[in-house]
Amino acid sequence: MKHQYVGDISDYRKYALLRALSWGGANRIGVCWMLTTSDGSSDGGKLAYLQKPDRYRQFDPQLFDILAHAAGEPDRRRLQTIEESGAVRDAAYFSEPLPDDKAGRAAFMDRCLSDFDRADIVFFDPDNGLEMSLAKGRKNSSKYLYLDEVVRFYGAGKSLLIYQHFPRVERSSFLGSSIERLRKGAADSLVWTFTTAHVVFFLVIHPQSPARLAVAAMEACRRWDASFIGGEYIGRATLHAA
Repeated sequence: MKHQYVGDISDYRKYALLRALSWGGANRIGVCWMLTTSDGSSDGGKLAYLQKPDRYRQFDPQLFDILAHAAGEPDRRRLQTIEESGAVRDAAYFSEPLPDDKAGRAAFMDRCLSDFDRADIVFFDPDNGLEMSLAKGRKNSSKYLYLDEVVRFYGAGKSLLIYQHFPRVERSSFLGSSIERLRKGAADSLVWTFTTAHVVFFLVIHPQSPARLAVAAMEACRRWDASFIGGEYIGRATLHAA
């Protein structure tokens, strides 16, 4: 996640999903921004939807207004604006920058897990998504979430929501292979996907999580038109954790 992404169309969908899963604050959400520095690109500039309230405000009017305010001035396009807005009720936030180096990253994850001790579900918001081939500790590794980190947080009893930008590969095979990777690291989990034009969110629910979290996920599948967010229950992971 970068500050420059705040308020764009993917941000709108992301917070709408988090708000739905929080179930009015009943499900405690921990947001790990996985914050990285600005890269000077034009990414995060998809704000035209804010000029079309007749089309987009219906999906979550309160959230739409929060993001319109945040995007209205450059100095408000900060993660702190979202945190302070109460957009995701009673959420906890881990806002430290994520370094590339392995030792710094390990310490980051230690602190994050400790801070989210009371969270029912942890949302990871990497720039790109799950790592496919880049070794941990290499330059730009901070843009990815690694499977051993998924295993660790899931092993601590946390349900997980993971942001994944679609790479330029065939999508159905990519989704299938990604789901299999998650299943291998999250035995007995319930798995959902929530897809948009450019992004998929993987929801992995731990068997010890409160039943209301799965109820919130099922309701989220029916909440919006698929052109905004399309939700699908994939099933239970029955493979043993690797």
